Amino acid sequence: MSTPVKNLGCLGIEYRHDQRPAVIDLWDPENPREIDYPTYHASCDAVARGLVARGFKPGDRIGILCSNRVEFLEIFYGSMRAGIVPVSIGVLLPKDTVSWIIQDSEVKLVFCESSLRANVPDGVATIDIDAQGAEGLQGFKRPGPFTPFVPERDSVAFQPYTSGSTGRPKGVELSHRAHSWVAETISHDRDFAPSDRMIVAAPLYHKHAMNSIKCVLVGGSTVVLMRKFDPRRYIEAINRYRTTVVSGVPTIFAMMLQQRDLLAGNDYSFVRLATMGGAPATDTLIDAVAETFPSADIVQIFGITEASAALFGRHPERAERPRHSIGWPIAGNEFRLVGGEDENFGTLHVRGPGMMNGYHNNPAEMEKRLKDGWFNTGDILRRDATGWYYFIGRSDDMFVSSGHNIYPSEVEVMLERHHDVEQAIIVPAPDEIKYRIPYAFVVRRDGSDLSEEDVKAYALKNAPPYQYPRRVVFLKSLPMNGIGKIDRKELVSRASAMVEAAPPAAGKSSR
Repeated sequence: MSTPVKNLGCLGIEYRHDQRPAVIDLWDPENPREIDYPTYHASCDAVARGLVARGFKPGDRIGILCSNRVEFLEIFYGSMRAGIVPVSIGVLLPKDTVSWIIQDSEVKLVFCESSLRANVPDGVATIDIDAQGAEGLQGFKRPGPFTPFVPERDSVAFQPYTSGSTGRPKGVELSHRAHSWVAETISHDRDFAPSDRMIVAAPLYHKHAMNSIKCVLVGGSTVVLMRKFDPRRYIEAINRYRTTVVSGVPTIFAMMLQQRDLLAGNDYSFVRLATMGGAPATDTLIDAVAETFPSADIVQIFGITEASAALFGRHPERAERPRHSIGWPIAGNEFRLVGGEDENFGTLHVRGPGMMNGYHNNPAEMEKRLKDGWFNTGDILRRDATGWYYFIGRSDDMFVSSGHNIYPSEVEVMLERHHDVEQAIIVPAPDEIKYRIPYAFVVRRDGSDLSEEDVKAYALKNAPPYQYPRRVVFLKSLPMNGIGKIDRKELVSRASAMVEAAPPAAGKSSR
């Protein structure tokens, strides 16, 4: 007899009687709210009962257009308890993209904040999370006990949309079975326990933050949830709530560490884990994080919406993870590296228990990315002689310059080893002779008089000649997108505009 499939909406249900905070909600930082486990689970049940009372059936879709707050979690996990599929929608998306996602996913109701209601198309039913009385979320809920939906093997739990870097966002159908396994695997891999408090500032509609919430719920821990990332408020929350786990993309850590006046003189030995994902971290950043959080295990994480974050973790015998490694293969997954010079380098293809069911209404993309159970991640990885894996870059980011493959992250890591470089991003610029040449956008350390020629000379000394940036542009800060990653598209556009604006001689290729 097969093991029953767990309902993903019930994560942490075993803690429902524990009088400890599940969520410390800093949506309004001046008026924080602490929601204990009994209240959180009762609210999830009330959302599920409210949906059933409205006539929703398992498999129906509802939308969530909402910033980070406890109501997002109640709607997200509560709807899954009823077998209803939540579709999380990015709060920074333009109205036409929001409309397209709502149409593509066929949502029948959107829970949204008052300030975002204008982005929902006319004719689509909404529940205003901020409204009082019968029109708001509290009026929608139906308090009382609820018997959760029992999923089948491939029952869809939730449906996020990818960023759409290659066109329209794609709806990814993720099952209760796959993501119950994912949640338990990554939470246990990172040793989450009731004593932990994790700070989350990345948007909940993105996989990085939602995986963090899953870890918290499985561990019976507490999440300190920020509406959005603000480096000074982030540090203040760490100090106030003594968070044991800090997380974010490398940019978040870099911006936090720039707040030297707030960090100075504080003892952060209570932080046991710092997780970084979304992009490679440099030696300089890792050293700075280690110095700030001296007791923390610094873990670079790697995940893909379609194939989950339960791909790489710690060594089964607790061998020390090498610096920059994304981890050791988690049991149950299969990997192969395709298209490189040997089997230890190339584009990662994976199959395993955390795999998506497929793309919603998009068989053409399914055919292109998923063959015989193997998913093409589009990420370029390296495996060392002992079996540890390392992230090299996105195949989409790699560009060719005069026949040489340039992986921006490799050049960025090299530049950020320079003492006076706070951050560096490499993008391709068009060139008549070499097709593409590297341009660098650099944030200098405070007080530095680093020049463009200094950066070029450093690159020529420490990397192959074809990697050195032909132009170096200094910025006070790098542009970020809605999930806290560097906005490479904007910098690529800037580089192209610079080439177009340059006099004809200057637009020609340099050596």
